[in-house]
Amino acid sequence: MISHLCQGQTPTSEDESLVFVLEIKSDIDPRSNRYVKLALEEAEALGADYVMIEMDTYGGVLTDADDIRTNVLEFEKPVYVFINKDAASAGALISIACDSIYMAPGASIGAATVVFQDGQAAPDKYQSYMRSIMRSTAEAKGRDPRIAEAMVDENLEVEGVSEAGQVITFSTSEAIKNGYCEGEVKSLEEILTKNNITNYRIERYTQGVAEKIVAFFLNPVVSGLLILVIIGGIYFELQTPGVGFPILASVIAMILYFTPYYLNGLAENWEIAIFFVGIILMALEVFVIPGFGVAGVLGLICTIGSLVLVMLNNENFDFSFVEMRDIFLAATAALVGLLGGFLLIFVGGVKFTQTRFFRKIALVDTQQSSEGYTANVQESSMLHKKGIAYTVLRPSGKIMIDNELYDAYTRGSYIDANEEVIVIGEEGTSLKVKKA
Repeated sequence: MISHLCQGQTPTSEDESLVFVLEIKSDIDPRSNRYVKLALEEAEALGADYVMIEMDTYGGVLTDADDIRTNVLEFEKPVYVFINKDAASAGALISIACDSIYMAPGASIGAATVVFQDGQAAPDKYQSYMRSIMRSTAEAKGRDPRIAEAMVDENLEVEGVSEAGQVITFSTSEAIKNGYCEGEVKSLEEILTKNNITNYRIERYTQGVAEKIVAFFLNPVVSGLLILVIIGGIYFELQTPGVGFPILASVIAMILYFTPYYLNGLAENWEIAIFFVGIILMALEVFVIPGFGVAGVLGLICTIGSLVLVMLNNENFDFSFVEMRDIFLAATAALVGLLGGFLLIFVGGVKFTQTRFFRKIALVDTQQSSEGYTANVQESSMLHKKGIAYTVLRPSGKIMIDNELYDAYTRGSYIDANEEVIVIGEEGTSLKVKKA
């Protein structure tokens, strides 16, 4: 969605240039990655003559920064960046990928060492990768690659620029001096003036409602709540097949959970497939296989594992460039959702039985024998009679005796359909049976 911002000259003409503006003013993550991708697609669709990125970020996720860098490098029209006020770490990488860099007074660019959330430097494999893409990006744009590398590695020394023991972070004047900034400006319009662009129209990219919703559901906290609904809905449906509402809520939560991650390129097809394999295994455990064994455990592992993997930007189980912080957040969101689901099942179930709605649809009154009620509906004793299991008994189900169907249950054992059974007790409205 595009909103009109301003115009260099009031009259319009065929020579009027379209200047497309987007912002990077938050941490670099899957949400900003998708934002930039869609913005550049919109700019191309509109036939923009220039793209301007207004930058103010301290960095973020390396893999997402690399995706943004690649999209900027591959964009065919000139891309300018206006650093107002910071372009640190991943922000520096994206800025260097632009055709021209402009900085506000007091701005800075650099400090691209890869660090974890606690501020500690990441292992050398991260630094090596960052050095290589910083170097190649600088070379592609005609900037000194040694300086780009020294923004990452404190052990590199660039003569006349920096000494070993400190990573490079340029102020506006230092960046201009060393070829990492084309000029100091105070506004986007000033950049256009410096490039002799006088007849123009500026369009600023804004996300539509749908994209804002996608970004909202990419939040780990929201993901945890959706996992809660998914697990709770599946459990209730497996326990009370045919009700419909629990599985409907679970399906809606699945769609809201998987779709944003899939659209953003995080959820792979195989990761989603693992989730449904887990559901099938758990269903087999409940409806086909007696007890709770291998199928149930594998089903839980597949289901929860899939929900975690979807949130991580791994490449076929390669977590080389996935930070421990991201793994921790994903695992925490999944576990909180799982525990919350179980809490909802036990606590919410008890609360539900105390509601007026439950009293309307369920029999809660006690029917005393002194009032004429009786639990025995058989006219004659069924004790020791033999019959056939009409359904699977695990442990309850239905049996057939003399072509009549009766509710029955075992002492905990499992009996397949069509097996011969014998009545060993009459309690309430059901018959207690065992294998004949």
